[in-house]
Amino acid sequence: MLFFLINRLTSLLLSLLAASIVIFLVLEVVPGDPASFMLGLSATPESAAALRDSLGLDGPPVERYFNWLFGFFRGDLGISYTYKVPVAELVADRIWLSLPLAIYALTLSTLIAFPVGILAAAKRGSAADVSVMGLTQLGVAVPNFWFAMLLVLLFAVTLRWFSAGGFPGWEDPLLALKALTLPAVALALPQASILARVMRSALLDTLTEDYIRSARAKGLTRNQTLWRHALRNALIPVLTIIGLQFSFLLAGAIIIENVFFLPGLGRLVFQGITQRDLIVVKSVVMILVFAVIVVTFVVDMTYALVDPRLRRHG
Repeated sequence: MLFFLINRLTSLLLSLLAASIVIFLVLEVVPGDPASFMLGLSATPESAAALRDSLGLDGPPVERYFNWLFGFFRGDLGISYTYKVPVAELVADRIWLSLPLAIYALTLSTLIAFPVGILAAAKRGSAADVSVMGLTQLGVAVPNFWFAMLLVLLFAVTLRWFSAGGFPGWEDPLLALKALTLPAVALALPQASILARVMRSALLDTLTEDYIRSARAKGLTRNQTLWRHALRNALIPVLTIIGLQFSFLLAGAIIIENVFFLPGLGRLVFQGITQRDLIVVKSVVMILVFAVIVVTFVVDMTYALVDPRLRRHG
């Protein structure tokens, strides 16, 4: 288990290092002069030189990279060119919307997908199975932003059960969760469709194993075998999808946050791109990549708990 842990930690650190190099190169070195890019076409040489000096962009790229990297791990993400405040403050304000939204959407996705996927596997070939597969195919095919607009039209404009957008803050938790419900549903249903299909496929593959046939030969019914033996062993590919979905929901909700006018990390990245605020974009993207890699590490550790063979051969 110790070797498995060290191996995964090494992989995590190398992934973070590689990601930081790519982000730095793409956002600072490749565009040429970041100061000129941030100021736009109307920038004068004097204003560009002043901005380069204020942002510490006059040094060599290697020095700038390590200054940024060490500052990142100290929590110093720099000062936003647009907002004139530390990027860490912007992130701290926005993460308390994006993180609960991702958890809310992942919870809904899992609560929907598990029973639906298990039902489809238990009733393979039946009308219920065909219906589930058809609905999940539709859920995968429909873009979540289009589904989000349908939810707004139905539940906000027509029925007036929810607001069409905005976030009231966490002073009233129930009101805050209500404001996040439509965005969470819009994010969750496509992910639930994918997860349900993976659950069904994993269970059906597990049900063909020799130990399942042995359990059936001992007198267990198909449903008893599924719940007692097959379900746990089918969780490994499902955990992979859950980990990837959480990463997507946290880092990939830019469109949904803009549809519902939610002041989260996704909207902050979008605003940073449109306002040419490379400092914000670089720092927030690195934080999101860090979150994705850490979630992947947690999923790997969960694998080891579910399947002891990974602890011996990891």
